[in-house]
Amino acid sequence: MKSVFFSRFFILLPWVLIVIIMIDIDSKRTIWTPIGVPRSRAQLAARKAGLGGPKNHSALPVIYAITPTYTRPVQKAELTRLAHAFRQVPQFHWIVVEDSTVRTDLVSRFLAQCGVPYTHLHVFTPRRFKRAGMPRATEQRNLALGWLRQHRTRRDAGVVFFADDDNTYSLELFQEMRSTRGVSVWPVGFVGGRAYERPIVSGGRVVGWYTGWRPDRTFATDMAGFSVNLQVILANPRAQFKRRGSQPGMQESDFLKQITKVTELEPKANNCTRVLVWHTRTEKPHLGNETKHPKDTVLIEV
Repeated sequence: MKSVFFSRFFILLPWVLIVIIMIDIDSKRTIWTPIGVPRSRAQLAARKAGLGGPKNHSALPVIYAITPTYTRPVQKAELTRLAHAFRQVPQFHWIVVEDSTVRTDLVSRFLAQCGVPYTHLHVFTPRRFKRAGMPRATEQRNLALGWLRQHRTRRDAGVVFFADDDNTYSLELFQEMRSTRGVSVWPVGFVGGRAYERPIVSGGRVVGWYTGWRPDRTFATDMAGFSVNLQVILANPRAQFKRRGSQPGMQESDFLKQITKVTELEPKANNCTRVLVWHTRTEKPHLGNETKHPKDTVLIEV
């Protein structure tokens, strides 16, 4: 009798252990998500942007981000923040234009290691245009537009975006702008003395501007508030940012007047009700002690 009991016991024992192990594993699963389904809003946005899982990225229009930059203590920190976002965006080309007579070593080294496809340009802004009250980065943006017109053709699909280095960008923004057929617009945070500025949309069309500065502008938007289809840039070879006759804060409107009309604008970001880019403006560092104490014996790039 005992032999029969033990034989049955040892036959059943492995199956009992397997059931106990499976129950224990299942009880530790706090969240179950089917394979391939994003768990969070951020993952869903990444999937929409083509960042999650295998995709045919070569079929996407290239986003050409134009970033003017100049030498200052926070320059490398600003570019580093941008690179962290940009290298997650498929089909992306970064056009960095220095306000300098040469390509500086700092920016050259940074771009070579940033992991983002790039073009490195430079042009110096004449000192007479660096006075207070003068538009900024005009020469740099125009040089980048010239590069696009010289190196891209009507066979190239792309979107042009003016990505200043003192902004912070959501990855969702690049998904929004990629479908731009003419000129797209969206809200921008922390501009014009307000929490945000945005185009006012009714019936899918821009009908006005929610802004804290110069509402009389035809296009009352920030430089980070619009993108342009590459073919629009190529079809308007004389369109550029004005140096003479343009006031600070008016360059965006003056430029857009040359290539589109308000009635033709394409509202993005849920009919311009979501902020996906912020004009964060890194605080200028306090370096008063640099001249009061002996310099470090090691030269460190900041």
